Amino acid sequence: MESPALERLSGEAFRRLTGVKREVFDGMIRVLHASQRHRKGGNRRRLSLENCLLLTLEYWREYRTQFHIAHSYGVDEATVNRTIRWVEDTLIKSGMFSLPGKKALRTSDVEYSVVLVDATETPIERPKKNSASSTRARKSGTC
Repeated sequence: MESPALERLSGEAFRRLTGVKREVFDGMIRVLHASQRHRKGGNRRRLSLENCLLLTLEYWREYRTQFHIAHSYGVDEATVNRTIRWVEDTLIKSGMFSLPGKKALRTSDVEYSVVLVDATETPIERPKKNSASSTRARKSGTC
């Protein structure tokens, strides 16, 4: 039940847009649908579950502010915040979507390269302030 624009995208273009493969996206939607059925009371969602997930993936991938995402989707900023928290909590509780732990990263054959940027402050050379160079001689006489 994706939007027609998303259905037309190739697999690589879909991954570039959302940050996840189509199969992972479909799995996330299934988890959200299952959680939606157990939800009791409350107002009906203004956004479809697909749009809720897209909104969350856009937030994670593009680092856009919630204000800008709210404007794009035509909802309040608070709605965006609630939606992101709900999607994150639901996906975490499912246990199907998690990053590998430290031990798995240490034992894997993948080689990581790290680039460190030194952004420490360096002192600026400025003339020293002392009494001889900053004190003017007083003029004698009247003002």
